[in-house]
Amino acid sequence: MDSVAWLALTLGFLLGLRHATDADHVVAVATVVSEYKNAWRGLWVGASWGLGHSTPLLILGTAIILLKGTIQQRYEQVAPVFEFGVGVMLVFLGLQVFWNLRRPLHLHEHLAESKPHVHIHTHGPSAEHEEEPFHGFFRLGRPFFRLKSYLIGIVHSLAGSAAVMLVVLSTDAVNSFWLGIAYILLFGVGTILAMGLLTLLLGVPFAITGRFQRLNSVVAAIAGVASVLFGAWLILEVAPEVARAVGSA
Repeated sequence: MDSVAWLALTLGFLLGLRHATDADHVVAVATVVSEYKNAWRGLWVGASWGLGHSTPLLILGTAIILLKGTIQQRYEQVAPVFEFGVGVMLVFLGLQVFWNLRRPLHLHEHLAESKPHVHIHTHGPSAEHEEEPFHGFFRLGRPFFRLKSYLIGIVHSLAGSAAVMLVVLSTDAVNSFWLGIAYILLFGVGTILAMGLLTLLLGVPFAITGRFQRLNSVVAAIAGVASVLFGAWLILEVAPEVARAVGSA
């Protein structure tokens, strides 16, 4: 490979590192990290987000390499819709934080003397999710994989990340199929590493306050408020563009 190719690959990795720290990404994963009292568990939140972020990028990036002009034009038309979806997701994640703090009653089914029975109990506001019984769709793939974070990463990748890739993939610097694939993979590795480290750091305040339920709830509530406010701002910001995109469809 020539120096231009090496530069493109290096740029892909560095862009991945930088891209993971975008504000909407940080706010979203903070709401998920708030569910844990163990900072190391937060590491897997970020890594799973990075995997989810990379999955559609590999698919879309391959299409961009093969059909550069067509894909780029169509993506630019629908990009505001995906951004709007991120805003809605952030509002939902923020509200979910407050729902988790509320900790409503749960129904759990158990077997006693070979006969199933159901009883009601509650979880305290600082109860750590990974210590609870295995309930719910989002607990698939434990202890390391976090499906919820993976899905959030997918939504983020469709919204703004493709635009970052388009800048390089649509240039002459990426002059072969396999060079383009390598660029996408290095971009993904960068996002996985950066977000994994970031969520590890984000998990520290929740780990420190984990023994103090009220303080832990306050820290989690801050993450929830930030997510709702940022999501609402993003919705209002892209709403005019979404209206134009829908109107021209």
